[in-house]
Amino acid sequence: MDVANLVSTHGYWVLVVGCLLEGETVLVLAGFAAHRGYLDLGTVIALASAAGFAGDQAYFWLGRRHASAVLARFPSIEMQTQRVQRLVERHSRLSIVGVRFAYGLRIAGPVLMGTTRLPALRFAAFNAVGAVLWATTVAALGWIFGEAAKAVLGEVRQVEGWLILGGLAIGLLVWALRRAAAQRRR
Repeated sequence: MDVANLVSTHGYWVLVVGCLLEGETVLVLAGFAAHRGYLDLGTVIALASAAGFAGDQAYFWLGRRHASAVLARFPSIEMQTQRVQRLVERHSRLSIVGVRFAYGLRIAGPVLMGTTRLPALRFAAFNAVGAVLWATTVAALGWIFGEAAKAVLGEVRQVEGWLILGGLAIGLLVWALRRAAAQRRR
């Protein structure tokens, strides 16, 4: 099976799973795949928005319902509690939208916001706004990467498999480094 068939067949569900978790690498690759014509950009943005929204809602409710257990299990998250609580108290709307763009707080942020007195409906409304902005911005980066690759390499069809594999390798490396850093902080 070639890369085009693989991405066309499995791209959307891989995108949804990736965006439920963290998703930036998968979403950039989906934007690139949309540029190449393997996926539809509108569908990529819609699915990423929905999955990103659902994931952050789940993390928010995890924090709301099981804060003490989560914070005991992940002391590195607990260290951020005061900072996030002050930010939510001062700028709740901006912090809800912005947390999805903050390195290191993509998952921890919604969990910590769930530990505050932030109304769940306000979180949901601004989480939806943030999810759409995030999905559009990150997918656009993938599209722009496709344009840049085309400008530098010409017709990229002969190297697109390597570009996608390289993107996946970079994503896995970033994930492994984040995980190792989190393990060291425990």
